[in-house]
Amino acid sequence: MRIIPAIDIIEGQCVRLSKGDYTTKKVYNEDPLEVAKEFQDHGIEYLHLVDLDGAKSKHIVNHKILEQIASKTNLKIDFGGGLKTDDDLRIAFESGANQITGGSIAVKDRETFTQWISTYGPNKIILGADAMDEKVAVSGWLEESKEELVPFIQGYQKKGVNYVICTDISKDGMLEGPSFALYEKILKQSESGLKLIASGGISTFDELPKLADLGCEGTIIGKAIYENRISLKQLEKFILNV
Repeated sequence: MRIIPAIDIIEGQCVRLSKGDYTTKKVYNEDPLEVAKEFQDHGIEYLHLVDLDGAKSKHIVNHKILEQIASKTNLKIDFGGGLKTDDDLRIAFESGANQITGGSIAVKDRETFTQWISTYGPNKIILGADAMDEKVAVSGWLEESKEELVPFIQGYQKKGVNYVICTDISKDGMLEGPSFALYEKILKQSESGLKLIASGGISTFDELPKLADLGCEGTIIGKAIYENRISLKQLEKFILNV
């Protein structure tokens, strides 16, 4: 299982929110590149970079930070937040993203998102399926759609999606543990071959082997790292032992 630390960006700073609520913003570091380099120094190969300014303003904003991290580290970066147009996508890839994550657009503009999958290929486009009470949430989690989570994922699998990041919003940033039952349900009800990336609520190191045993392809870890609940040393050992 891949370990994918998260860096969320607001106004150029590394922050975390609770349940996607912008009023809960806590700044952990003013230099995201410094954080990314520290991840790399501990054997981490992947990074989940979220443009929270972009998610709010509905177009890419923090591509310069993406470019900086991509050019000064070897991390493979998946980038999301506010990607709505072909131009946003072009900027993200030109700035060094290895993959992009589309969430709201996959609900609100299926035609464009489906086109991205066929243009760039299923290994470059990740479906962001973030949910509250198993309903897909959009617009930086500020809106809940009527889309049921599992059928939503199943529908996009038929269109060629391989990678899905699923965040249970009620867990995100709360350090109360991930939604094991939800991930198990998704994996059981989806077609085989789904690369499910668990996100939200990771709070202790012991949860990581459980997610791996469920069949999660990766897990995104945010606040647990920044609040020193899980050390980079522990993650380094986990990666070496996988």
